[in-house]
Amino acid sequence: MRHGLIWASGALLFSFMLRQSSEATDYQLYFLGGQSNMDGFGYVKDLPPTETESIQGVMIFHGNQGLDSQPVDGRGVWSQLQPGHGTGFTSDGKTNRLSDRFGVELTFARKLRELHPEANIAIIKYSRGGTSISAEAEAAQQFGCWEPDFGDSATSDSPASDSPMTNSHVNQYDHFLATLRNAFAVSDIDNDGEIDRLLPAGIVWMQGESDAGSEDVARAYEANLKRLMDLIRAALREDDLRVVIGRISESGNDQYEQQPNGRVWEFGDIVRQAQAEFVVKDGNAALVTSTDAYGYSDPWHYDSAGYLDLGRKFAEAMADDSP
Repeated sequence: MRHGLIWASGALLFSFMLRQSSEATDYQLYFLGGQSNMDGFGYVKDLPPTETESIQGVMIFHGNQGLDSQPVDGRGVWSQLQPGHGTGFTSDGKTNRLSDRFGVELTFARKLRELHPEANIAIIKYSRGGTSISAEAEAAQQFGCWEPDFGDSATSDSPASDSPMTNSHVNQYDHFLATLRNAFAVSDIDNDGEIDRLLPAGIVWMQGESDAGSEDVARAYEANLKRLMDLIRAALREDDLRVVIGRISESGNDQYEQQPNGRVWEFGDIVRQAQAEFVVKDGNAALVTSTDAYGYSDPWHYDSAGYLDLGRKFAEAMADDSP
């Protein structure tokens, strides 16, 4: 498989994970991925005072988004977590440009620190709004696709460049891999002069709406989700890594009035069932279902209070690893 070859050639970038050093700082590493409700559409201006400060003991590498068919990107800079890692965030690999939005990362990290006060937390975030895990064109549309073989040909392992040339075989999985490579290439993520160790601890996945517009695509969601989670686990070198899935929900506010009863996601119930089936069969996964109770800022995205609650629920589900 082409991505297996990519990782074999880039394995040295992960070797510092295994270094034994009495001075190393260990970070529990979590990957946050998906589509726009993982991007985060909460407004920073809505944050309570307790959420506006940077979070001690928590570092984040937020990969710059890339389009399918464009050179791989995933650029970012390790920094202490603070508000501004929602939609509109960008990085050129030297400087992060925070946005006026936030996602689940804030309360996810704070809750984990509350549950495990002695733990250092590291987050790698890569997501892109509208993206599907199905390779069907009706699902991916112009937003992008996470299916690793989307394009059905080899792609370059080179870092992001400014070349205007496109590569029709680059997809969201390639941008995710680039994000991991860039994040793991830094051995001192907190810039204290000592080597740090990133210890993969979990995956948080919030996605599925783009796969809910077609019945055939929706019915393939469980198999596609299993494949992708297995590959992300493999990329993080932990085959049984904890996975927490956010259940997609329905605003009932189809502004285009294309679906009966105002439904935005016509086959959302099929995707929801697929998410539940994945969790039941996986053995080390959990499903967060609180999304049904959230308000919306538009037909597709939760309001600020929803993202605050969802982050906490993700952390609680991540920490509860009982069968």
